[in-house]
Amino acid sequence: MTTTLPPNIQMVDLKNQYLRFKEEIDREVMDVLASTAYINGPKVQQFQADLEEYLQVKHVIPCANGTDALQIALMALGLEPGDEVIVPAFTYVATAEVIALLQLKPVMVDVDPATFNVTAELIEQAITRRTKAVVPVHLFGQSCDMEPIMEVARRHGIYVVEDNAQAIGADYTFADGHIQKTGTIGDIGCTSFYPSKNLGAYGDGGAVYTNSEELAVICKSVANHGQSAQRYYHDLVGVNSRLDAIQAAILGVKLRHLDVFAEARRRAAAFYDQAFAGISELTRPARQSNSTHVFHQYTLLVNNGQRDALQAHLQEKKVPCMIYYPVPLYEQKAYRSATVRGRGGLPVTESLCNSVISLPMHTELDEESLAYICEVVRSFFQK
Repeated sequence: MTTTLPPNIQMVDLKNQYLRFKEEIDREVMDVLASTAYINGPKVQQFQADLEEYLQVKHVIPCANGTDALQIALMALGLEPGDEVIVPAFTYVATAEVIALLQLKPVMVDVDPATFNVTAELIEQAITRRTKAVVPVHLFGQSCDMEPIMEVARRHGIYVVEDNAQAIGADYTFADGHIQKTGTIGDIGCTSFYPSKNLGAYGDGGAVYTNSEELAVICKSVANHGQSAQRYYHDLVGVNSRLDAIQAAILGVKLRHLDVFAEARRRAAAFYDQAFAGISELTRPARQSNSTHVFHQYTLLVNNGQRDALQAHLQEKKVPCMIYYPVPLYEQKAYRSATVRGRGGLPVTESLCNSVISLPMHTELDEESLAYICEVVRSFFQK
């Protein structure tokens, strides 16, 4: 095994990515400072237009963060306290958090064991007369199977709010061959520009997007204190959630390189795949045939019950790793009263929480670092 440790392996390497685009980013930031147009200025409007064009969606509403995006989306739907919203139990807490904050009822369901994404079948099993919406999460970088999810939602008359925080840039292909970006398929899509995301700001940021004129007007109003088109006139109870111009300027630069970033992540994932092909104790990330994968995370399943031991081994060898997510949402103290719907519980979620581990994944991974990471993983299973 190679004993030489490559310098400074990061779970996410933001510094070197910045250095690669430093001149371009610095110029954009200085333009904002010179203009003093910090809130909803030209840079925000330009980024909004650029993201609409990239996603091929009619309306983008920038906001302060991804959690706000989810909250704004749900507020725009006019749901009532006690209405049920279906979410996967294997996801980040924000997906359920905004539902609870709005006094709606999160209903947690299981996920597919291969893709880790919620499915139309699991959603349909959980629908009741109180169900008003579902939030499919495009986890780790690839799309849920949206065509059957949309069919179920339309048949039952429920809204679809896509949590696209981890999969911006991924393509979903429908049975008739047409392709849409994740987040543009449901009624509303939501994303986060948290620094570690595939399209990450240098602070917080988020966006809501939709093809519905009506929902776009409401989302825009909700994000701006419920203000109508006329300033200081407030038709709705809203929130104050804005993307600042400095973050928009940075995101505008990075958006131009987003597809290149995705290719770099796919190359790293392919390197990992090849290295781990012969290890029976590991299951590599599955790929859906009708979705591209942008690899927000590269997440393995450790099949021999030694996930925690592998984590300790990686940490000892200075290889960063993370567990997304160690506890099912319904076992978190804040959500133990949430409704869980599944035949015989949610066994896939519970199994995943005990067996997943994510390796470093970012745009700056070089072959030396990848080789070292892979040798450290392999050495654990060769003991």
